Amino acid sequence: MSRRSNIDRSGTSSEASTIWLSRTRLHGHELVLWPPKDKKEMTTLLHAAVKRGVTFFDTAEVYGPLANEELVGEALAPFRNQVVIATKFGWKPAPGDEVRWSLLHSRPEHIRQVVEGSLKRLRVEAIDLYYQHRMDPEVPIEDVAGAVKELIRQGKVKHFGLSEAAATTIRRAHAVQPVTLCKANTRCGSEILRRTCCRR
Repeated sequence: MSRRSNIDRSGTSSEASTIWLSRTRLHGHELVLWPPKDKKEMTTLLHAAVKRGVTFFDTAEVYGPLANEELVGEALAPFRNQVVIATKFGWKPAPGDEVRWSLLHSRPEHIRQVVEGSLKRLRVEAIDLYYQHRMDPEVPIEDVAGAVKELIRQGKVKHFGLSEAAATTIRRAHAVQPVTLCKANTRCGSEILRRTCCRR
């Protein structure tokens, strides 16, 4: 699915053509994330998307798990100055989890830990957009926003986003760290709600 996003690599707002290359697109199944499709085939797909004007790519550490970030990082390395890459945090494996992580985990110390892995897999010095995949009921959103704010201060992340968050949650997070992008899944697929959704 392609949309338009208002985020760029420099830290300012601009239009970017968007493609959601997530578990459904790259792994061909909604719930069972493994095995992924042929790496060469997926790399060709990503290269074709860039050549057709797509500049925003969305992934997550839980897709694969981890394999999707690795694929996106390797495939898009030649185009790094042309594209925006977003990834998501907020999960961890439960005992026995292999092909799918099932536990929410957005504690600040976990966010600080997993961002390092995402940076390495995506082959970037800073993640263009880093957003919480699902709300963690055990962690106040202010703590999550504060953790990402610190990563932005450190230069490891450029923008903060939220997925599947209520309006009140978005406003609380935005009060700590401006929320650049909010993602909501609808019956029609994934929709990007621009930064205006966060204005109070």
